Amino acid sequence: MAQARDRMVAGAADMLRRRGLNATSVRELAKHSGAPLGSTYHYFPGGKTELVTEAVRFADELTVRHLTEELEAGPIDGVRAFLAMWRAVVVDTDFGAGCPVLAVAVEHQPGDDDEPRRAAADAFGRWTDLLAESLRDHGATPEAARRTATLVVAAVEGTVGICRAQRSIRPLDDVREALELAIGAAIGHFPDM
Repeated sequence: MAQARDRMVAGAADMLRRRGLNATSVRELAKHSGAPLGSTYHYFPGGKTELVTEAVRFADELTVRHLTEELEAGPIDGVRAFLAMWRAVVVDTDFGAGCPVLAVAVEHQPGDDDEPRRAAADAFGRWTDLLAESLRDHGATPEAARRTATLVVAAVEGTVGICRAQRSIRPLDDVREALELAIGAAIGHFPDM
């Protein structure tokens, strides 16, 4: 049974990254994951709010695992890998998908259950913290590490949206070079471009 639940969560994350929060219904999420509508409410009695929150946490966990692994080589290599991951998402979906965490963050409505927004905020916070820790470990001051890590997360999330709108991967390539320079300035070591 855990596999069916996990499949629904992964399917929800996929729909969120493709269609956004407000254009995704529980019925469509069930259909997309191949699950009966009734089982969706069985596994997620809180309905769409609970399922969306779990989908954000799922996307967060995947990103944290990827970042943690890639940052072992240092912040520049870690950010290169982070950008390569987003490049693959955008290209492999023919510019049809972005970040489910961002979709929830920007589309969550005031007055709704706040759990999905909190899950998105927590995800962005974890990504920023991982990057900042790597930057500090490689010589950045705590303040420079925090600022640079925030810049990386914000730039990548925004640039994925630009790539989708322009149907071009070039903005991601441009941002990669700019972020490498910003990281180099923060840690006092400039990468070979």
